[in-house]
Amino acid sequence: MIIEPRVLKGFRDFLPDQASRRIAIMHTLEQVFLGYGFVPIDTPVLEYREVLLGKGGGETDKQVYAFTDQGGREVAMRFDLTVPFARFMASHINELSLPFKRYHIDKVWRGENTQKGRYREFVQCDFDIVGIDALSADLEILLMMRSAFTALGIDNVSFKVNHRGLFNRFLDTIEVASHSAAILRIVDKLAKIGEKEVREQLASEIGSQTAEKVLDYIQAKGSFLEAVEKLEELAGGSCEESNRLREIYRALEEASVADSFILDPSITRGLDYYTGIVYETFLNDLPQIGSVCSGGRYNNLASLYTKQQLPGVGSSIGLDRLVAALEELGKAGGSTSAPAVAIFNIDESLSGYYHMLAGKVRKAGLSCEVQLQSQKLGKQFAWAEKRGIRMALICGGDEKNAGKVSVKNLATRESRNMIDIKEAIDWCRMVATEE
Repeated sequence: MIIEPRVLKGFRDFLPDQASRRIAIMHTLEQVFLGYGFVPIDTPVLEYREVLLGKGGGETDKQVYAFTDQGGREVAMRFDLTVPFARFMASHINELSLPFKRYHIDKVWRGENTQKGRYREFVQCDFDIVGIDALSADLEILLMMRSAFTALGIDNVSFKVNHRGLFNRFLDTIEVASHSAAILRIVDKLAKIGEKEVREQLASEIGSQTAEKVLDYIQAKGSFLEAVEKLEELAGGSCEESNRLREIYRALEEASVADSFILDPSITRGLDYYTGIVYETFLNDLPQIGSVCSGGRYNNLASLYTKQQLPGVGSSIGLDRLVAALEELGKAGGSTSAPAVAIFNIDESLSGYYHMLAGKVRKAGLSCEVQLQSQKLGKQFAWAEKRGIRMALICGGDEKNAGKVSVKNLATRESRNMIDIKEAIDWCRMVATEE
């Protein structure tokens, strides 16, 4: 009986060109992270269930892949990289210097409804600063977000910022702080379900009159500083949270990037662990796909695992949603999986010599693939062109004996016959740099 080669809903295979584009994006992001002095870490896919679900929140609990393992332990697969990072910090605090800057690019799993750009297995690209609650840390994460999208060639982007602490102060002012978790999750769905549905759900939770006050708050208009002033007034007056927002905006102005950042009071982030500044990122050419980079400050998350205060701030780029958006916008880039040079197999008795030539090509910084069996030249040309290989290096017995090779540019059909190996490699490198 042949088993049908099926893939679970919300999970995917990636063909070489797709996988190569994703790897290229992750490499670009990694260079940005390293440029800011961040270091990589890794954590297990599986954690104890209680470790992951202690602060996830009700919606998250329903989406986690959890089970009892062969040893009878209640375990779960990580649903994000932030909660495992909090556990990581508590486990290794004595081995790390603070503030600690980390990045982590890896897969996470959530059993949620699938849609364009949203899957059950997906990659997050996280970057966080832990061990300090300072304006400069909040600012650096925002600047890194902007640097990451600039490095990816994405300029038409808006970073929407808010402060959870200020919103919580407002909820306390209107005496519904006890409903904060439910209100936050309802408001967080504004872009998905619309104002009418949000109004109805809020009214069901806290009454119609109070619901209108919440809607008035999350729809505050004006410039960044004008909106801060209105929110401050609604939240009961000047406070630490509103002053932090002002300080961040002034710092963004000094960094000459303030135009990219918008104060949006409807940005609340649904997870319970956020305590300070929060933010989401939208591609202006494709806003309907949702946020492609989100995060915020979480000063109490690690308190589940340690008594030591470990305030943190960070952000996460959703690679899969970002790639889906770039593909729709035609900005995902072309094939990057093909090697730069192919070495044709004219005589299988020269296999060792072909691999020696390939080593020289690779040593010069070019990717190179050797055709593994001898075939007619026409078939080898067809194979190389199908792979998207640009240059073909051809060497038979005569070329070997003379210490020469022949090279062909498969895109232009230009050939250079019986030339020195160094000259051949130099030409291949020149063509590669022109792409």
